Order: sequence, then C-alpha cells, then structure tokens
Amino acid sequence: MVANRILVFFFIFIYYSTCFAQKATLLSIGKSEILHSKVLSEDRTINIYLPDNYNPNDSVRYPIVYVLDGGIDEDFFHISGIVRFVTQPWIDRFPQSIVVGIGGNKRRRDFTFPVENTDFIEREGFQKASFSSYGGSEKYIAFLKNELIPYLTRNYRTNGKQTLIGESLAGLFSTEILLKHPELFDDYIIISPSLWWGEEVLLKNSKKLLQHNLKKNVRVYLGVPNKEEDISMYNEALALSDVLRSEEKIDFVFDYMPEELHSTVIHQAVYNAFKKLYPKTYYSK
Repeated sequence: MVANRILVFFFIFIYYSTCFAQKATLLSIGKSEILHSKVLSEDRTINIYLPDNYNPNDSVRYPIVYVLDGGIDEDFFHISGIVRFVTQPWIDRFPQSIVVGIGGNKRRRDFTFPVENTDFIEREGFQKASFSSYGGSEKYIAFLKNELIPYLTRNYRTNGKQTLIGESLAGLFSTEILLKHPELFDDYIIISPSLWWGEEVLLKNSKKLLQHNLKKNVRVYLGVPNKEEDISMYNEALALSDVLRSEEKIDFVFDYMPEELHSTVIHQAVYNAFKKLYPKTYYSK
C-alpha cells in the first residue's frame, strides 16, 4: 500500500514538473553568424541584434551601430541594451537600429597601425612581448569597408546610416578611421582612446588628416574617465578634443566622467553619447 502511494506521488511529481517545464521559454536578443574574411584570412563571429519589429520582407530600413569589442563576453549585450532603451517609442531618442558586435578580434594586432620602433611600449608600462603582433589596422579597416559593411547591406534592411563605438585600443582604431576614412561612419563614439600608441603620432597628425579627408558632416563623442587614473591619456584626449572642436563639419561633444575608471567607463559613456548627440526625446521634440 505504501509502495503504491509512493508510486502515485512519483507520477504526480513528474506530471507537474513536465507542466512547469513546458511553460519555460528561451530568451534571445540576437544571433551569431560566422563571416569569413579574405582580407584577414580568418573567420569572424558577427553578433547581431535586430529591432523588435524587424521584418526582412517589409520596406523599413534601419541604421547600424557597430561595436568593435562586440563579442558576447565583451560589450555586445550591454550596448545592445542601451540601444534598445534609447530607441523605445516612448523615448525615441535614436531611431530603431541594428546592433552589430564583432567578436574574435585580436585587439593589439587589429586596432593598431604600424610603427617603426616599439620602445615606447615599455615607457607606457607594457611589456613589448605583449604586443607580439601589431600594426594590422589598415587590413581591419579594409575588412570593415570591403567585407563586413557590404555583407550587412546585402543581407539586412539597412539605410546606410552607421555608428561606430570603440574604447581603449578600439578607441584608437575608431579615431584612426575618423581621421583617415571619416566617410565610413556618420557617428563616432570614441571612449578613452589609446592615443599613446606610436608616440602620439596619430594625434600629432590629426588636424592635417582631417583637413585632407573630412568631406561630410559627422557627429563625434569623445568620453574619458577620471584623469587621476591616467593623466597622460586624459591630456591626449583633451588635445584631440581641441582639434575636433575646431572642425566645422564635426558636431562634437567632449565628456569628462570623473566618477568612472578606464575599466568602467564604456557603459556610462555610450549612454551619455546617445544622450548628448541626440538630446531630444519623444516628449521633448
């Protein structure tokens, strides 16, 4: 009799466990695709967030927000969340957008330009051995321009408006694109850029490069954390801000965040960037 009761209880437990399990659903904010790059001679993981109402068969087209440190263990998730927040219809600060996070970057190789001498690396507090591979930014720019952007244009409903987000070495790389190939993006969100690379040669040539290459209007946000953590990085960013502010074709914002550190700044900076570059919301328009 006791055995029968135990058996009945077991089947009831299994039944209700199955019922509760059937109610569970997976949460998903995007998808990952593998794109083979002939330029880089390797595969890249492309993480993609699509707006809620995205329909590949309708006529609506969307801007793209590119996250350079866009792996799922990097900045893809939280920046997609910021984009989703600022594009909600009751906020409407920024149009609904596709977010593309690029994973698998070899940051020190992909985000730095070639230099003749690397002695400066140790003066900046790094081991030369930690930069065993460097100077690949030209190839990486070609990957973005000739492979990734055309791939997304072919396969998704894009409208040609593009935002680039980069922090630290990715901020250096974003700055290089702004100065050398400004036509590639409309908005540049540059955070705590490593302008020390190459003994500040990019910074030193910034005005000349802009005068030669900048042919269209762009928006640029430059955000930096507490200057006490790294006064040289702050001063370099401040010097770059003077150059960017002087250009008529640049709608520029400099944002100093004394409560943030290099390790914490990116989330607050990206939120601030949308707020400062696009100050009007649904209720203030």
